Amino acid sequence: MSETVLDVRDLEAGYEPGVPIVRGASITVKKSEIVVVLGPNGAGKSSFIKAIAGLVPITGGTVFLDGKDITAAPAHTMVRLGLAFVPQTENIFPLMSVEDNLRVACGILERREIPTRIEEMYSAFPDLVRQRRTAAGNLSGGQRQMLAVARALIVHPKVLVLDEPSAGLSPKFVSMVFEMLAGIRKSGVTILLVEQNAKAALAIGDRAYVLVEGKDRHEGVASELWNDPVVAELYLGQRPRSADTGGAA
Repeated sequence: MSETVLDVRDLEAGYEPGVPIVRGASITVKKSEIVVVLGPNGAGKSSFIKAIAGLVPITGGTVFLDGKDITAAPAHTMVRLGLAFVPQTENIFPLMSVEDNLRVACGILERREIPTRIEEMYSAFPDLVRQRRTAAGNLSGGQRQMLAVARALIVHPKVLVLDEPSAGLSPKFVSMVFEMLAGIRKSGVTILLVEQNAKAALAIGDRAYVLVEGKDRHEGVASELWNDPVVAELYLGQRPRSADTGGAA
């Protein structure tokens, strides 16, 4: 059986005391998997992964990373623990160059390792090479997401957690981002992904969970869930006609 890297048990979390948004959600993520979290608007998906990353107060349950309880770990310690989080917005420094964005992200690396890791990120994301001196705010939407992911990967995380990486992107850049994530998984990085574009996410995922009202209500093999009638009821609102139907919003 594959090694479990991230194990979230009965998580409860929210921004206000006594008003939980996440209400007992549980998931497991195994090494080198892409696990997708789906759900209707307001289901608590983003709050769920932000709680895992230490950004939303946890009031119940536990989060284990590589067997270590990180439930109470502050957000600023997560990178050192091995969890890198890419938020949906404000995930780069727009006034800084691409290369300076990468250098700032290298804070926990040994000084001698930094040049090598930066070049490795350029090799992994060749679109960024010719933009290395460009202000990150001038990049296209797809290139910004590449930079955000490169910043997260540069410190060798055990788990990469992403919140809606395709949000606001054109179809061309949506395809680019999901191809990028599939390639990252092939390199051995474990990925937990929240995404509204169900079809695209399930196409690259290994397993998926459906969150409804802050609780995991269904799970399964990603490739089988698009036409799963339970998913249709919980998330899509009706049974999809075929796997060729466009992605859900």
